[in-house]
Amino acid sequence: MDAVEEGQLARKINHLIETLYPDKRTRPGYAKLAQEIREKTGSSVSNTYLWELATGKKRNLTQSTLATLAEFFGVPSEYFLDDAVAARVNTQLELAVALRNQKVRSIALRAEGLSDTTLDSILTMLSQARRIERLPDVEPDSGDSPRSGG
Repeated sequence: MDAVEEGQLARKINHLIETLYPDKRTRPGYAKLAQEIREKTGSSVSNTYLWELATGKKRNLTQSTLATLAEFFGVPSEYFLDDAVAARVNTQLELAVALRNQKVRSIALRAEGLSDTTLDSILTMLSQARRIERLPDVEPDSGDSPRSGG
């Protein structure tokens, strides 16, 4: 495989590591991560090579390493090559991370069965709360747009 744009591959690998291991205190080092990759996928990536990829020292991936990393992180191989695919996957990862929070899951579960009008009101309140807390707007999915009916 050709060299990936400088820094792009490293950013993607680090984003996946940070998503999989959000707590910096318990995040494994490259040796442990390489061991976990080997245990989960049956394929080897050396800890040195993993470090070189994550720090941008190396940008050349073999198809085999690409497939191994994709399998380990649970993303399509195209994640590392195509920014549109990476953006779509990152949106899905953000949702998965949000759902780790018990309070977020509780809100989602309690919203089930409410009318569209009530859901639209709740979305408006959540958007206002995000503005008050100075958090960025969340891009709505096509299913998040206000709906008519009730």
